[in-house]
Amino acid sequence: MLMFLGTYAPRLDEKHRLILPAKFRDELAEGLVLTRGQERCIYVFSQREFERVHEQMRQAPLSSRQARDYIRLFLSGASDETPDKQGRVTIPAPLRSYAGLDREVTVIGAGTRAEIWDTRAWTEYLEEKEAAFSETDEDILPGIF
Repeated sequence: MLMFLGTYAPRLDEKHRLILPAKFRDELAEGLVLTRGQERCIYVFSQREFERVHEQMRQAPLSSRQARDYIRLFLSGASDETPDKQGRVTIPAPLRSYAGLDREVTVIGAGTRAEIWDTRAWTEYLEEKEAAFSETDEDILPGIF
């Protein structure tokens, strides 16, 4: 399975289509799922990875209100898409609105998924989180370094 890495700055065209980064296209060519992400971005999963995530969600107890709420928001915002021959995918209006997307967007690799951000929101997020990134200790990510 491909690992999504890097930062890219495509633009949405007048039909609200995004050209996927070339490095991501093979993994997403057969289909992808766009859904609400945390911090007001859009998560992009390959069809295969989305099925894996969904299977994990199915393990959550129905008695957990927090799990039910999360699953409802996550799945009700999901849209399965297939890129066209040029690697373009249309971002549905509800997701564009949720993430505050206009023309300037940033696509980042986040391991098992990609994320689509409004460029200004991504820049603000980076500025806010970079200091904490430098201070992350082993308690948060044990055994990494």
